[in-house]
Amino acid sequence: MLKQKFKIKHSISTIFVGSILILGLIAGGLARADQFDEQIRALQQQNDTNQVAVNQLAAEAASYQDAIDKLSAQINNLRQAILDNQRQSSELQKQIEEQQVELAHQRQVLGINIKTMYLEGEISTLEILAASKDLSEFVDRQQYRNSVQSKIKATVEKITQLKLELEEKQRQIQVLIKEQQSQQAILSADQNQQNEMLAYTEGQKAAYNQQIKDNQTKISDLRRQQIIINARLYGGGEIIQNSRCDIYPQNWCNAPMDSIVDTWGMYNRECVSWTAYRVAASGRYMPYWGGRGNANQWDDNAIAAGIPVDRNPRVGDVGISNSGYYGHSVYVEAVNGDGTIAVSQFNHDWNGTYSFAPRMPIGNLVFIHFP
Repeated sequence: MLKQKFKIKHSISTIFVGSILILGLIAGGLARADQFDEQIRALQQQNDTNQVAVNQLAAEAASYQDAIDKLSAQINNLRQAILDNQRQSSELQKQIEEQQVELAHQRQVLGINIKTMYLEGEISTLEILAASKDLSEFVDRQQYRNSVQSKIKATVEKITQLKLELEEKQRQIQVLIKEQQSQQAILSADQNQQNEMLAYTEGQKAAYNQQIKDNQTKISDLRRQQIIINARLYGGGEIIQNSRCDIYPQNWCNAPMDSIVDTWGMYNRECVSWTAYRVAASGRYMPYWGGRGNANQWDDNAIAAGIPVDRNPRVGDVGISNSGYYGHSVYVEAVNGDGTIAVSQFNHDWNGTYSFAPRMPIGNLVFIHFP
């Protein structure tokens, strides 16, 4: 990875950062701006670790929710099946009761018929025969009685058998309903457990997200302090922020910081990418200093390449500050009569934005005179 960036890149770690004290001092009593780097990096490393945990918890939560949804579907299906079976059981009960009424009626009819035949049985055959008009009528009467008796007995048997079948079917349905209710209770218990696990996971995720948010607040405060000290280290002066995507290539300017490597091996929206572009855009030769392009290396690279470096600024020069871990580069737009210079720059605020300082003291800057 190229190390030319003015702003440090971050890697995943498991460091936990609590309260951080600002301790480093430089000569003259000014705190070094890069003393915040380690604190910011540690907070960002913790946030990276926390974000991994949040992503894992989100995956677990999605798994729990999927299980809950499936259990809900099974419970709803069972609930509907139970209702259907209960309705069927009620219909069977109604049919059983109807058959019971019909059975009682047929038994009553059978009883009356039997009683009649019993009474007739007390009459002698001669008497019945005598009461009949002829032998044919006697035979018809006897056959009718036998036929009615057989029909009634068959009806009673049929109704009795149907009633037994309905009762057995109802018993089976009642057993099925109990099994389904038992299964529903088990599924409901599983669903409650999944809900508890989901709630716990969501709670953990919320805690990590809150920690990430708190760390971002700390990082913002550290960056604010860092910007103030950077202004002192790099000469101060009024800083005016505005976009220069009309000058700096739009694809580099609009893309997220450090997402593109420019023509000279510099990451986009870094101070060195801006100054390299301005040198090249002016028609001068800009060497490829990617991989050894930190701002505080540029003056050494220039000297090694035979490019003049001194403390006398001219318009079009690149001013270099060797202060801080990575240094800083600015492009000289004007040399003022009061000994200050007007400069343009990127990433002075460590957020990859453009800014303009109309009256920056020369301070500790050295200037590269690109031919």
